[in-house]
Amino acid sequence: MSERELSRDDLRSLFLPPRHRRELVGIEVECGLVHPDTGLATPYYGERGVLAVLEAALEQWGGERQEDTGRLTGITLPDGGQLTLEHGGQIEYSSPPAASLAAAVDGLRAALEQLAELVGRFGLALLPGGNLPFDRLGDTTWVPMTRGALMRAYFARLGDDGNRAGHVMAHSLSTQVTLDHLAPEDFTEKLRMQMAAAPVVSALLVNSPLQAGRSDGLLSHRCWSWLRMDPRRHGVLPPALRPDVTVDDVIDWALGIPLIHYRTADGHYHPGPDRPFGELLRHGLDDGSAATLAHWAGHLNQLWTNTRVRGTLELRAADGPPHPHIPALPALWTGLTYHRESRIAAWELLGHHTLQEHNAALAALPAAGLDTRLGDTPVRPLAAELLRLARTGLAARVAAGLEPPHVLTYLDPLDDILTTGHTFAEQCLHRWHGDLRQDPGRYVAAYRI
Repeated sequence: MSERELSRDDLRSLFLPPRHRRELVGIEVECGLVHPDTGLATPYYGERGVLAVLEAALEQWGGERQEDTGRLTGITLPDGGQLTLEHGGQIEYSSPPAASLAAAVDGLRAALEQLAELVGRFGLALLPGGNLPFDRLGDTTWVPMTRGALMRAYFARLGDDGNRAGHVMAHSLSTQVTLDHLAPEDFTEKLRMQMAAAPVVSALLVNSPLQAGRSDGLLSHRCWSWLRMDPRRHGVLPPALRPDVTVDDVIDWALGIPLIHYRTADGHYHPGPDRPFGELLRHGLDDGSAATLAHWAGHLNQLWTNTRVRGTLELRAADGPPHPHIPALPALWTGLTYHRESRIAAWELLGHHTLQEHNAALAALPAAGLDTRLGDTPVRPLAAELLRLARTGLAARVAAGLEPPHVLTYLDPLDDILTTGHTFAEQCLHRWHGDLRQDPGRYVAAYRI
């Protein structure tokens, strides 16, 4: 594009609602590719490596290659879904947007089963959840993505504020949900509710109690590590707690944060200047070139708040559930978000809590789980009310003919958590010290797809 300064309308253009103007559902699931006996992640190269798996998936399913300086790092599948790599070799399946939660879940299950079968041909297991539970950071073989090295250097310069970034990049797994916003008022109602509910949902879904093969009292090593990966760009999106939050509020916030890296036309990545993005708009990059819409899009991809805001709303705060219960997370967010009465009620329940209370809850929940407090309020009854509202929202979709009745059963595992008080993490620890006998092979057999 031209060398003119980006206008406000240019910046807003990446937040425009989708042209289809419908409320679709997308689901992303990150999994480890692990050795079934040791639970350790396989490296990028080698006969049983991630690259070999990706090449086989490309041959079997077709699609377009995604590359970083000539190395295969992902596939855009013929149906619009994607297989992409995280920095430690985790593989993410992203579903194409579906017209219903049920269709998204059915497509996800089929794709993951096919991927697990393919992975099994390499003598590997496909392992979802909240993190890679047996790998050590010092043993990580990084996927050769040039932006990954730039990111690790950036976080290293932050000191304590970035000292767990390597663990997030190498070990983190999650299940994420992508939902639509359709108009300014709709955007406001959905985003503020999602941000207000995020710490409650994260506390309910803790599911990464093991790190390097040990349990040390944390129920979510993933959430704990994310606290130390540049807090400016993670966790609470501060303007989203305002009752009247707008796209412009999100833009103003994003303009105050530096760009980590950017890509040039030759496909190479470069470190971003150590200045807020707003200054890059006014003064350009260090080489004098103007900041472009591609730089702005890349910058938005480098912001990992509990809801990542662009033309869609990506819910990314919680650990991934165990394989049989993956649909619980998209069901919870779909029921809360796509039923106006439920999302208004959820905001009225939680919208009075302050930024400080949210940050305190996010800091406490990795160890406390359902015993976390949001302000003076215990999380467990708040989670029960959110679950009731989500079930009401899904029931309304069933009544409107948008979903089949069985989608309500997706929420049952969360009812069980609230009834027993035992989160997925605590259920895992009970098995780890019981029938799994602290054996990685038994763990993988129990939790693989």
